[in-house]
Amino acid sequence: MRRQNSEFLTVFTSEASRKIKNTDFFGFVELDKFACYVIADGIDDNVDAISAKLAVDTVVSAFMESPSMSKWAVGRYLRAANRALLTARSKMKLKASVTVLVTNYVKLRYGQAGNTRFRLYRDGFLRIQSQDSSLSMDMVREERLDQDKLAQHEERHNLFCYLGQEKGFSPYISKKFKLSNSDAAALYTRGIWENVDEGELKDVFTEATDEPQPIVDSVEDMLLSRQPEGLEKYTFATIFFNKIFSDPNRKRKIRKILMIVIPILLVLAILTVILLIRHNNRKKDIAAMEQSFYDAIEYIQADNYPRAKTECQNALDLANKLKNKEVQNDASNYMKLIESVMAGDTDLHDGEYRDAQRNYLNAQNRSRHADNLGLDYIQGRLEQTGQYITVHDLIALGDTLVTNLQYDKAEEQYSAAQLLAGSIYFTEGRDSAIAALERLYESMKQDQADNETAAQQESEAQVAAAGVLSEGDAAFAKGDYTSALTYYTTSLQKYTELEDEAQAAALRIKIAATEEKLAAQQELAAEAEKYMSLAEAAYGRKNYVQAKKYYLLAKDVYSNMQNNDKVAEVSRKMELVEIGISAEEEADRKAEEERDRLEQERREQEEAAKNGQESPKTDLTEAVG
Repeated sequence: MRRQNSEFLTVFTSEASRKIKNTDFFGFVELDKFACYVIADGIDDNVDAISAKLAVDTVVSAFMESPSMSKWAVGRYLRAANRALLTARSKMKLKASVTVLVTNYVKLRYGQAGNTRFRLYRDGFLRIQSQDSSLSMDMVREERLDQDKLAQHEERHNLFCYLGQEKGFSPYISKKFKLSNSDAAALYTRGIWENVDEGELKDVFTEATDEPQPIVDSVEDMLLSRQPEGLEKYTFATIFFNKIFSDPNRKRKIRKILMIVIPILLVLAILTVILLIRHNNRKKDIAAMEQSFYDAIEYIQADNYPRAKTECQNALDLANKLKNKEVQNDASNYMKLIESVMAGDTDLHDGEYRDAQRNYLNAQNRSRHADNLGLDYIQGRLEQTGQYITVHDLIALGDTLVTNLQYDKAEEQYSAAQLLAGSIYFTEGRDSAIAALERLYESMKQDQADNETAAQQESEAQVAAAGVLSEGDAAFAKGDYTSALTYYTTSLQKYTELEDEAQAAALRIKIAATEEKLAAQQELAAEAEKYMSLAEAAYGRKNYVQAKKYYLLAKDVYSNMQNNDKVAEVSRKMELVEIGISAEEEADRKAEEERDRLEQERREQEEAAKNGQESPKTDLTEAVG
């Protein structure tokens, strides 16, 4: 009914350039409820280019599949055309400027990418005009370029949005405009606007009747009468909206809508007041939540974990009340970090050094999920507890050596424990080491008569176990957790055979800590493997730049893991990527040289034609979009 009760007239002209090329195209379709008009200008200059035609055909097809004039639908039509140009089988990349008009015979919406142009005239006045997606138009908006100089500015074809754009394709979609009877629209390509200015077009439409053909003829005559040098192909289309569709049920619909809307508006007004009060209260709670959250962060940074816990709990309670998932998650992670650190501090104060170390290790892991807050404090505490544990381990090792009658070795361990405790101001450990030395000297006096052969055998076993343990500690300190785990397991077996339950228990804790470190390294290895897989996939697609990026990420992870073999492997693969990149650059260089050669031949032919030489005859073929 809409189309039959409207009168829309469309006329267009499209001509090739002097080089017998026409990469413009115009098409339209008028359905019962909607109509679509599309103009496209191929950006490439290849005579066989199909950019414009493919763009128009794709937009029209997408429109006919799902006719609509919603903003989302118009954007979908343009994105479909962009995909079509990107995926088309062609010797060269297809690119085009496009403008699409969609109407329901009452209102109008347009979408644009590039520098094809749209103008809407009403009663001889310009009411709506599109804006080019070019650097020159940006300069006009910023008042760095006069509007009347746009048509010849050197950056007028430097486009930031066009069909065939691989990334960042974001066409302009207008709002809806209400049409009026006798409105007229113009769609045209650069062949027109580079040679006919806006004022002249306005004058033509000022004298318009209700027939569009004279408008098209006048514009074309105006263009051709000037015989501009280097005239490109051009396309000009005009749509006359002589009669807009009028809905016969409009007044009844409005009355019915008002009867429904007024009660709803009253209810909405009441709800608005209620919601406004709730909104203000919510804003206060949000402000308090954010303040507590930021205070908690500041207290963590100041190593004041009791106050940080109070503020973090307050932020978490408010986040639960407000159902703020983001703050709930962050505050929960911060709370776990705070609780782990406070538990470690309590164990450290109570002399439970291994429990403290376990809690600090847990806090270190939690810190990864809490923006690495408190990491310096945690690492400092881990170093401190590690030294305290070393003091006690030395004393325990000395005790073990005393049990095996290795008094000299035991004295070395006790002395080492005393020196270490003194250097870190660990009074309790230093007193324990001194007491152990005193007991050692008493034992030496009492056990001088014991069987030296049996004592020596057992002492050697203790030394072997201690040596393996020491090697494990050294490997752990270097980050070689696999070797450390092997040493600790071997040492545990030896201490189990020696029935030294104290050392065995200590080793089980070290083994657990080592396994945690190995698990963390495995996560890094998995991350590196993921980057390697992405790099291999990109390399397989010959996307060498993307492959190089992922190889660099993998190499960085392997470097952090100190896996030199993998670093070397990645370096070798990157050499292949660099070869691929160099090959692409060489291919581009050769293509550029070939284009230069063809351009030189063309110039030589033109020069020969000017000098009176007969040029090759060319069959002229009319190409009308």
